[in-house]
Amino acid sequence: MMYAILGLIVLTVFLSFVTVQQGTVAVLTVFGKYRRILGPGLNMKIPFIEQIYRRISIQNRSVELEFQAITSDQANVYFKAMLLYAVLNTEENTLKNVAFKFIDERNLMQALVRTIEGSIRGFVATKKQAEVLSLRKEIVEDVKEQIDMTLETWGYHLLDLQLNDITFDETIIKSMAQVVASANLKAAAENEGQALLITKTKAAEADGNAIKIAAEAERTAAQLRGQGVALFREEVAKGMTSAAKEMEQANLDTSVILFSMWTEAIKNFAEYGKGNVIFLDGSSDGMQKTMKEMMAMNTLMDPKLNK
Repeated sequence: MMYAILGLIVLTVFLSFVTVQQGTVAVLTVFGKYRRILGPGLNMKIPFIEQIYRRISIQNRSVELEFQAITSDQANVYFKAMLLYAVLNTEENTLKNVAFKFIDERNLMQALVRTIEGSIRGFVATKKQAEVLSLRKEIVEDVKEQIDMTLETWGYHLLDLQLNDITFDETIIKSMAQVVASANLKAAAENEGQALLITKTKAAEADGNAIKIAAEAERTAAQLRGQGVALFREEVAKGMTSAAKEMEQANLDTSVILFSMWTEAIKNFAEYGKGNVIFLDGSSDGMQKTMKEMMAMNTLMDPKLNK
């Protein structure tokens, strides 16, 4: 009898101590009614009366989701997402919500996943399939804004929602790829056209500059040639004037000068001319006519030579 009593005492003492793991709290009930919360570490409870109803993890938890949504233009969108959530805080009312709001963890997860899926589907239903890929951030923000208040009533908080993969039906993916390829080809053609335009513009500018430079050089050359001809004529006039003065002092006919110039011209034609035949009037009348014409021209240049 004594051993039985001693054994009962030992069992009672043993059942009075409860160990709660770090990152976890324990919810105690008395005859099914909430009693109190036990924190991490070694705790004591009333044996056979206080019972541990549920152990609640206050650490971050994650779950992966896969679901489908339909856009406003009737395109199927497939999502793969990662949900990160945790208990809102360690206050007593929050922990009571977590412990008693749902029958078990499975029902909580079912409600959480379906709520998030519904929120995303509602957002996607208002968008076209071409917009969905660029609205990843907006989808997450919209879901968090809508679901945070609901989760708080359950005692939880949505920490993060990551949309890891967004895909479409194969036919839509191919059509989107064709659209992108067409846009790239259009951009490449526009760039090539602009490059060709720039090349032709630069070539035209270069040709224009070359023509301008050539014209300027030709103008300068013509000016220099004109100056050379003017100087030549000036020197010829000076030489003829000097020769005429010397012949006047020697009482000689100045027509000899013109005859000498005429014969030198004929000699120059014969030596440097590119033609094969030179036609000259060798008659006495022709000579007299040529001399008269040369003297007339000379009179216009310097009347003193014909005196």
